[in-house]
Amino acid sequence: MTAPTRTEGRPYRGPSGAMPVPEIQAPVPGDAPAGSRSRCGFRVLRILLAVSVVSGAVAGAASAPPAASKGSKRWTEEFHTSACAWSSIGSNDFFILEPGHQDVYDGHEGKKSIHLEITVLNETRKIGDVETRIVEERETHNGTLSEVSRNFFAICGPTNDVFYFGEDVDIYEKGKVANHEGSWTAGQAGARPGLFMPSRPLLGARFYQEIAPRVAMDRVEVIREAETLNTPAGQFHECLKTEQTTPLEPGVTDYKVYARGIGMIQDGVLPLTKHGSAPAKNP
Repeated sequence: MTAPTRTEGRPYRGPSGAMPVPEIQAPVPGDAPAGSRSRCGFRVLRILLAVSVVSGAVAGAASAPPAASKGSKRWTEEFHTSACAWSSIGSNDFFILEPGHQDVYDGHEGKKSIHLEITVLNETRKIGDVETRIVEERETHNGTLSEVSRNFFAICGPTNDVFYFGEDVDIYEKGKVANHEGSWTAGQAGARPGLFMPSRPLLGARFYQEIAPRVAMDRVEVIREAETLNTPAGQFHECLKTEQTTPLEPGVTDYKVYARGIGMIQDGVLPLTKHGSAPAKNP
């Protein structure tokens, strides 16, 4: 999609139970093979986010994480979603899945200028029995197209927890598609949906957003819930900050910040510059 200290949680019961938390499993093992890469959360960009407890009725609703053994960290990777009433449109406090919504980010990494546009398309894709919404990410480096991804999301009702079902990725080199590194789809090659954004994220929660062994294994930890951030799009208060890691790239850590009613307002070195409706395309 365009590193930590943890604990474990209770079994996740989905929307039919009020306050359960998914049972924490040990992080999925596996070294990164040639051709794999970290997708780092919602943004498919790999610039510079992990949970033992998840909140919201789907990911479980809320209780403080119990203590983990010294030096260990665990992330929830089992989500019992059989009771979900799936929808390809909607939102929760920190994620908007409404067709036409767009967020724009700009920043620099060294001498490289990076521009990212994330747009909720008026398109869906059926994955298994779930109709998912396609969210497109377009990333340019110094004005040249670098990556386009089509990400697949669905919302579990009635809790409004957002799940991530995979992505199709095009990596560009010299104006042409060079590879599809990082592509994955739930239900194929052992991949399963990850919890992208719970409706009520808890401080200290850790969970997998992507579960595609040896391809994409991003996991996040909620590390702050009262962050203040100034961006070109405005100043935001009481924001959620996450730390993202992956067992496929040990030592690589990314950070993201989310504002209520807006969504992601910072992705690594990229602050939010604009948000709202996508501009109309010329016929």
